[in-house]
Amino acid sequence: MRFIDHGKGGPAEVLRLAESDKPALRAGEVLIEVHYAGVNRPDVLQRSGKYPPPAGASPIIGLEVAGRIAEVAPDVTRWKAGDVVCALTPGGGYAEYCATPAAHCLPVPKGLSLAEAASLPENWFTVWTNIVDRGRLAAGESFLVHGGSSGIGLAAIQLARARGATVYATVGNEEKAAFCRRFGADVVYNYKTQDWAAELWQATGKRGVDVILDMVGGEYIERNIRSLALEGRLVQIAFLQPSKVTLDCMPIMIKRLTFTGSTLRPRSIDEKAAIARALAEHVWPLLESGRARTNIFATFPLADAAKAHALMESSTHIGKIVLEVRPA
Repeated sequence: MRFIDHGKGGPAEVLRLAESDKPALRAGEVLIEVHYAGVNRPDVLQRSGKYPPPAGASPIIGLEVAGRIAEVAPDVTRWKAGDVVCALTPGGGYAEYCATPAAHCLPVPKGLSLAEAASLPENWFTVWTNIVDRGRLAAGESFLVHGGSSGIGLAAIQLARARGATVYATVGNEEKAAFCRRFGADVVYNYKTQDWAAELWQATGKRGVDVILDMVGGEYIERNIRSLALEGRLVQIAFLQPSKVTLDCMPIMIKRLTFTGSTLRPRSIDEKAAIARALAEHVWPLLESGRARTNIFATFPLADAAKAHALMESSTHIGKIVLEVRPA
């Protein structure tokens, strides 16, 4: 099969086409003939040498795919060869064939293309487990997401909206703000021209919000804590700014706050399977009814993975970037 090799790591230009054997299946796995693969921030980190794959995972970059099942392990009964699926993968997505646990596959939502389906798993697995499981967002609460125009951000806005929350977001320009509003955000702040924390405090009647999903870190951490309501929850899922900060922790105690976070990739097969079941029950119906959607910003041929990574690192995109591995 063809795949994208990142060698010893480095800038986007290290990505190149190479050839290898197809992956061998282990118990509980399926082999997917990949048509499209999603591009995500963790892919950039892995390419840069900052996010090594967990033990036993494919060293090939790529955490989400869509395509046709080519083979199933003998103990797999949920899927069969020929089924069309999208899947969260432990790695190996930037390739013509990818092995992943069968329990991490989901059907392609009715009405969505394979390219759109490939843009779903990493974002929706992430937002579900962090907003619902860890953030415990409930109807009638308020929610803030930073980086609202990213793939994660747009999914988070829609999930929070579907759960009956008032939704706030931060972005870097008006075009991105308009997208967030179209996807369901009630209020959007341009962090380059507005003091989002001050304006949010006033907008909430000096109460703050109940849940914040943050991918920025750095100086945002203390501002997030100040922006939370009594019993609020701050959920950290990434760091575009430093993770080490000097922090006044007194508000955490006084307001009885929860500061939590998670990473998805190292979690167990069973934990991710539970998330997949929750998505099938609660999110896939939203996608199939049009109450939730994805936004494909750009599609690149597999051979142009370097261009896809350069775009990701530019942060000029809105929504998702995908690689076309083979024609659908």
